[in-house]
Amino acid sequence: MNFEFSDEQLMLREQARGFLAQHCPPAVTRNVLESDADYDAELWQNVADMGWMATTIPEQYGGLGLSYYELAIIAEELGRVVAPLPFSSSVYLATEAILQFGSEQQKARWLPLLASGEMIATVAMTERPGQLSEHSISTRFHQDTLTGQKQPVADSAISTLIIVLAKNADDELVLCACDATHPTVVHSSLRSLDFSRGHSAVQFNSSPAEVLTGKTTDWASIQELLDRAAVLVAWEQLGIADVALEQACEYAKQRYAFGRPIGSFQAIKHKLAGMYVKNTLARSNAYFGAWALASGSDQLPLAAATARVAAIQASVYAAQENIQTHGGMGFTWEFDCQFYYRRAKLLSLAIGSERYWQDRLVTGLDNQTPNAA
Repeated sequence: MNFEFSDEQLMLREQARGFLAQHCPPAVTRNVLESDADYDAELWQNVADMGWMATTIPEQYGGLGLSYYELAIIAEELGRVVAPLPFSSSVYLATEAILQFGSEQQKARWLPLLASGEMIATVAMTERPGQLSEHSISTRFHQDTLTGQKQPVADSAISTLIIVLAKNADDELVLCACDATHPTVVHSSLRSLDFSRGHSAVQFNSSPAEVLTGKTTDWASIQELLDRAAVLVAWEQLGIADVALEQACEYAKQRYAFGRPIGSFQAIKHKLAGMYVKNTLARSNAYFGAWALASGSDQLPLAAATARVAAIQASVYAAQENIQTHGGMGFTWEFDCQFYYRRAKLLSLAIGSERYWQDRLVTGLDNQTPNAA
């Protein structure tokens, strides 16, 4: 297995980094944090013009038909600028759900709109605090309508389509597509640490919906959908971790105390070294996850859990230690350290907490055969 990007993929990374440096400086994220907006609509359109939402969508549905390596690169670059966009909801989750579970007619109807950025979509699975499981689903699909509540749902207030995990009359799991703007769908805003990404409690009151009919839905297939998203979220977290380390190193070189840079003190050196070690481990595991996702390997459950756990630990630790390195100034609103801490904490709970993915990691290791080890 080759864990290196090709020259073309490295060029994509360079292009994406330059584009986001121009169109998503820290002021963009700050403006969203300081306003009532849930995302930056102009940036979303600019990203759509670059074709990033269409990365892995097949050409027959208006996409670019590229691999998940390219999408992983874009995810990392979006993480580096903590982009205030519903990219993970619409691309990693909703688009993947339609690709994996939608019928040909459903794919032809929605994927071109998702590829162009005209449609924003999200996925609603959880209903209450605690780990998601097939036994925690109480939302019902009956006679082409949905009834129940989902929370928290990322980006639902700005979405036009919600993919909802529910149970039918036979108590079987189903994935349903529901118009997020229908009058019977009520969005109640929830406060989160990172309010550059809106979250809501969504109430479905006999809301019209249709089942995704391209593939049978069971708990194993839902876990596979989460595995696929986990790899991409891990790359986004890796971008957060790397920039947090870069910011901490730069500040440690410039900030003087007792006549010398604070980076020369052993305590600061240990912080930065710890960040570097965790980031390097997370990158190695993220490469493993990207390979498993792009190649369709049966090691995806193990690779996704490994990448996700390492990325959570690296991003949260780096964001925390970046603030600590900056001292008291790091806690102020004027410094940008907060952006990375907010997003790192938010993503550490998205699509399942660290504990959930640790359990998945242990299960993946237990299920390995001697030949796969």
